[in-house]
Amino acid sequence: MSARQAPVDVVTGAFSYSGAAIARELQNSGRQVRTLTAHPNRAPANTDIEVRPLDFARRTELIASLRGANTLYNTYWVRFAHGGLDHDVAVDNSRTLFEAATAAGVERIVHVSIAHPSPDSPYPYFRGKARVERILAETGISYGIARPAVLFGGDGVLINNIAWLLRRLPVFAIGGRGDYRVRAIHIADLARLCVELGARDDNVVVDAVGPQSLTFRELVDAVRTAVGSHALVLPVPGPVVAAASHALGLVLRDTLLTREEYLAMVDGLADSDAPSTGCVLLTDWIAEHGSDLGRRYANELDRHFRAPNKTPAG
Repeated sequence: MSARQAPVDVVTGAFSYSGAAIARELQNSGRQVRTLTAHPNRAPANTDIEVRPLDFARRTELIASLRGANTLYNTYWVRFAHGGLDHDVAVDNSRTLFEAATAAGVERIVHVSIAHPSPDSPYPYFRGKARVERILAETGISYGIARPAVLFGGDGVLINNIAWLLRRLPVFAIGGRGDYRVRAIHIADLARLCVELGARDDNVVVDAVGPQSLTFRELVDAVRTAVGSHALVLPVPGPVVAAASHALGLVLRDTLLTREEYLAMVDGLADSDAPSTGCVLLTDWIAEHGSDLGRRYANELDRHFRAPNKTPAG
């Protein structure tokens, strides 16, 4: 008689950032993981994760890839519009994914959203996330929604690239006084929360936030100290930050910070007053990893929109 097969869960993007952390947490708890990925050719040769393509145009294949799964952990989204992909397209793709999960008989969906989604938001990112949450609720499938504001840890982009800039530039510009706050959660804490939500059977929405709320200036100062930077942290008008980020992006062939991301942070959307669902202190993590942070630049476009290539190194 064959051994009993472990329960199967599907994770979108199990070789990416949050998806990889969720996949590890599931495997550590004895679950079998299948992934839907837009880049199946990037799967490690020795992976024990079952790999299927994430192709929204092939609905029948998408249903087949989801069939037999207990829970779908969805991390799919786009940070900013690029090429023909924008937040409206991402909403439509999310609808296709949830409809395929319904047709495949998936029992529960855990969805990674964003703090403060709103259909009335002036920012397409937050409007889109609100629309996806509504679509999920209308499927009739049991669901859990985790709403992080900012993520850190692992090979995350934000803190690393702040460190990269602080290591190399004589001046680091921050918009205004930098007194807008950031409530970040460690990627492992988010993964643990998502798996906990997957084990429940009620519909639940929770902010995924760590134990610290720092001003952006405090965040930059912590990174500056950890990496031993002597850069001058200079307050400048917000439009200057957007222009400088755009110019640096052209040099790096990347998008560092969009105008909408900056304005959303200033509006308080990277903060939350919800109870902490994480335990890792951001300042402790920065201090512990200061020697490694910013040694190489993390290129967002290389990760998600084009084949990996060489990026600026130390």
